[in-house]
Amino acid sequence: MSDASGSIAAVTERLRSTLPSDAVITDPTRRAAYDCDGLLHYRVTPAVVVLARDTDQVQAAVQACMTHGLPFVARGSGTGLSGGALPHADGVLIVMSGFREIREVSARDQRAVVDPGVINLQISQRTRPDGYYFAPDPSSQQICTIGGNVAENSGGAHCLKYGFTAAHVLSLDVVTPDGDRFAFGTRAPDAPGYDVLGAFVGSEGTLGIATSATVRLLRTPETVQTFLAGFADTDAAGAAVSAIIGAGIVPAAIEMMDALAIEAAEAAVACNYPAGAGAVLVVELDGPGAEVDSELAAAEQHCREHGAFEIRIAADDQERQAIWRGRKSAFAAVGRISPDYIVQDGVIPRTALPEVLRRMKQLADDGGVRVANVFHAGDGNLHPLVLFDDAVPGQADAAEETSGAIIDLCLEHGGSITGEHGVGSDKAKHMPKMFTEDDLDTMQRIRCAFDPTGISNPGKVFPTPRLCGEVPRRHSASDDSRTPTTTAGVEIF
Repeated sequence: MSDASGSIAAVTERLRSTLPSDAVITDPTRRAAYDCDGLLHYRVTPAVVVLARDTDQVQAAVQACMTHGLPFVARGSGTGLSGGALPHADGVLIVMSGFREIREVSARDQRAVVDPGVINLQISQRTRPDGYYFAPDPSSQQICTIGGNVAENSGGAHCLKYGFTAAHVLSLDVVTPDGDRFAFGTRAPDAPGYDVLGAFVGSEGTLGIATSATVRLLRTPETVQTFLAGFADTDAAGAAVSAIIGAGIVPAAIEMMDALAIEAAEAAVACNYPAGAGAVLVVELDGPGAEVDSELAAAEQHCREHGAFEIRIAADDQERQAIWRGRKSAFAAVGRISPDYIVQDGVIPRTALPEVLRRMKQLADDGGVRVANVFHAGDGNLHPLVLFDDAVPGQADAAEETSGAIIDLCLEHGGSITGEHGVGSDKAKHMPKMFTEDDLDTMQRIRCAFDPTGISNPGKVFPTPRLCGEVPRRHSASDDSRTPTTTAGVEIF
């Protein structure tokens, strides 16, 4: 029996003795159901699956792993798009989606205390009758969990005005990789000392597992106005975005779709966007009525001045939902026009939108693939969908190359390799393109302060394992460390 096999057997025995009988899964078929998250082309079956229901069970699983030096990975609904919840072949996958109670809502204090498995949208549904809501709204908010949002510092359409998850978490209860419990942050608006809470949010599960979150609630806006603007091309739409923001208007959301994304949405949900549009903008403004009316008029005028040939202002909630239906369906709708696609997630300064979108089209043409764009234009957060057919020899490789070239393009324009999807397994190899060796060493030292043996979600974020007892190896921009494996297919970390 190998060392790993012996450790897995020992951990399994311990888990079976401390957790409910139905909480520990070792059956190969049932374990295989957890072999990936939303990044479907990376798959690893975990050695053991634990269905956690409370903090004691999470702590028991982590302590068992710590005692036997076995890796563990936490997972919520599995909607992540960067492989952040990709399991470890010789490790334990701790599934948090059954740990899902909203424990406290305090409208007067504008906060709620929730379990990590609570679905994002459920917080707003619960607090809306009191006039409050939870602002971060990933496109998957109907199914993604708060624990996953915390791990990835998730965003969404309305984060242009209200910020990402980090701006809406007041405190966290955490089980650290050595099996201890800590609380980071306070329920008050601010806390003295180092911002440990800030370091934890967005750490992608490498610093431990959040078992409770106190989140900030916002008052429901007095007024919401939404309009759709059709343009001849993305250059004109991008210029309108820059004009609106440059005028000092900060809409709740500005979303853009190009012709290919519109085609997909029309095929899927018949959203009836302006005929012949090469690009559309969905612009939403919220706040006090008089302010919103003024900003709506100004934003509409900026769109017309930059070539909008049709503008539709939603008269009521039904029309607002109709405008949003095409945008919110776009990712899934792409399946109507392509059998396979890669979702990329890069950020650029919004003033670079026209040039970057043109260059992206050229990259797609050069690679013999298509790219559909649907994204958060207001903050330059791109979500290009690289379309290909895996049945055609060479197209998958061409799509991968184009996807990587898009990341390089974002960096060339002073952007980032990810906006809201996280680094995960998918983009670890790109980290040296954005950060120096010293930058990465500093990040690793923070991780080592929490996880000196490197058992908490190993193989994510960093391009190659170093420090803290991990195998040192110099990394470079050309490293492809997303799936380091032995010939037997077992990951090496």
